[in-house]
This record gives sequence, structure tokens and C-alpha cells, in this order.
Amino acid sequence: MSTKIEWTERVWNPVTGCTKVSEACRNCYAEVMARRLQHMPASKEKYRNGFQVTCHPESLKEPMAWKKPSMVFVCSMGDLFHADVPEDFIIQVMETITACPQHTFQLLTKRPDRMATFFHGLYAPKNIWIGTTCESRNHYDRIRHLQSITNRRISVRFISCEPLLGDMPDIPLDGIDWVITGGESGSKARQTPPDYFRHLRDRCQATNTPFFFKQWGAYGPDGIKRSKYANGSLLDGTYHHAYPNTTRPQSGHPSYSVDPSELDSLNVREMLSGKPRKYDRSRPLSEQ
Repeated sequence: MSTKIEWTERVWNPVTGCTKVSEACRNCYAEVMARRLQHMPASKEKYRNGFQVTCHPESLKEPMAWKKPSMVFVCSMGDLFHADVPEDFIIQVMETITACPQHTFQLLTKRPDRMATFFHGLYAPKNIWIGTTCESRNHYDRIRHLQSITNRRISVRFISCEPLLGDMPDIPLDGIDWVITGGESGSKARQTPPDYFRHLRDRCQATNTPFFFKQWGAYGPDGIKRSKYANGSLLDGTYHHAYPNTTRPQSGHPSYSVDPSELDSLNVREMLSGKPRKYDRSRPLSEQ
């Protein structure tokens, strides 16, 4: 399914639903959306359980029908590594990813400890990017779990600092390939001081880490609450939409951090593909 999320192109939801684990979850957009979808004719069956964690075997093969190479955000409406998602189902998701080397699958979780356990010693698909959410210094432990995943087949490890709720000028970025950030949107949005974004940008620049500023959210740099579309995504007069330095497929997304007037000169990276590999669900994951 196509999406308006700025740092990806499609969303794929073989798992929907989640439970709150930290302050970033307070105004969860996915929970609100799930309640809406629960009452829409086209989606009410999939979201019959609302925001309760639900696996959808019928959705496993969806990416195989997408011919155009795309960036795919996995479980935008849930968390693949939630404790209520069976290991066998996660393996089935990896099977589909492996069978679709034309796409790049972005796995974002607030439970990187389970993700680290899952990928320990595992022959991982080459076309995945793995990431975790870190909204404040209180969750640097999530970054440490992400950094502990040393599987060489995984080319990109990223952090989503959205909504950014704390100042992180010292965020640990060793082994991190990409940082996404943005302010909170919605009627109950919390305001992020502009300097928090600047400090994160400066930290990324100092460590040569690609930086993606998604949006100001409900509050602009002037502190006035308005539509997130009206507030836009200019940070000190510049769009920061950088992507990881990798040869993995990146579809039609250029990587840039430039003045808006310079966008026409940007180039799109070459797209490469990997070889598929099947998982053996008859054997324990630890033996594969």
C-alpha cells in the first residue's frame, strides 16, 4: 500500500496492533487510525480487533505483487517484534522479504532487544534495514540493542527520533547509518523545542550520519500550533532528507540536505538486488 510517510514509499502490515511502552506512544497515530479503519468497509475485517496485536497470514504475500522496486515500511500499524507475535510468524515475514529482493524493507521497532535475539546468528535477508525508536535519553538502551546486532548481511541500522521529546546532543551513533526525526502531530501533540532538532542535526553532521528531518509537526519553529503541512520540514532554511550510504535498492528517493532551489540537480542511486533464501521452519531458529 502506498503511503504519505516521507521516508518510505509503501507500508506492509502483516502485523497490526501494539501496546504502549514509553512516552512516545502516548498519542500513537496508529492506534487512532486502527480505530477508524475498524469501521471502514474496505478495512473493517483486517482491523476487526482494533489495535490488539493481530497477525495477518493473508497479507504475507502482498509485496510479491509489487513489481516496482520500493522502500517498504514493515508494520507501520504495529510492531513485528512485539512479544505477542510468534517467532514462526516473524520467520514467515522474513521469507517474503527474501523472496522480494527488488524491495528494501525497513523494520522499525520499540523492542530492539527481541529483534537482537531474533537476528543473533541468523542468515538475514540482505534487503532489510533495521531500526529502533529513541525519543529521549531515557531510551539509549534501545540504541545499544540495535548496535549489538552485528549480522554483516544487514547493511543499514537506523534510529527514529520521532516524536522527539528530549534533547539528545550526545546520542550514541557508532554503527548507526541513518537518523530520522520529527515533531509530533495531532490535536494532543507535544511541542519540541527547535534546538532539540538542531542539536540532533549537528550531532549527525559531526559523525557523518545521514539525517532526515521529516516534519515540524503541530508546532512550527515559531512555537505556533497549526497544520503540520503548513509548518513543513524546513530546518533553518534547509531540507534535510538524507538517506543511508548504501548500494541497496532505494527506489526513487534521492538523498539530500540542500536548499530547496537545488533539488533539480539530485541523482538517484542505482538499484541492486540480492539472492533469495528460504528459511527452514522445521528447525529451531537458533540452528539456522
